[in-house]
Amino acid sequence: MPQVVIHAYLEFADEATRDEAVRLTGPIQWKTRTEESGCLEYCFAADPCVPNRVTVHELWEDHASLVAHFQHTYYAQMRDALVGLGPTATWNRMYEVSRDSPVYRADGAIRTVLFED
Repeated sequence: MPQVVIHAYLEFADEATRDEAVRLTGPIQWKTRTEESGCLEYCFAADPCVPNRVTVHELWEDHASLVAHFQHTYYAQMRDALVGLGPTATWNRMYEVSRDSPVYRADGAIRTVLFED
């Protein structure tokens, strides 16, 4: 069954508001990671290159897990916290992943072929 990756960002009026978004949502991120079934990664982090941006990375075991997340109280808490800080811009995408492989081979070399069997 394919995994689902979400990649997104939110921008705020300034760096201080961005930092408050990261601080405020940290506990919700942790609860989502540790308590929601099917959540493999869930990180809203300060972008070191864009001072007012929070970058979002999520990895879900499958589509059903992501759909369940959208109905979960932690999703509502996260949404409410972030909307309350007034994002000035957002962008988001979800990707279905049916194959993956390590970036590095067992010998430490970078893979030059995406999927080596």
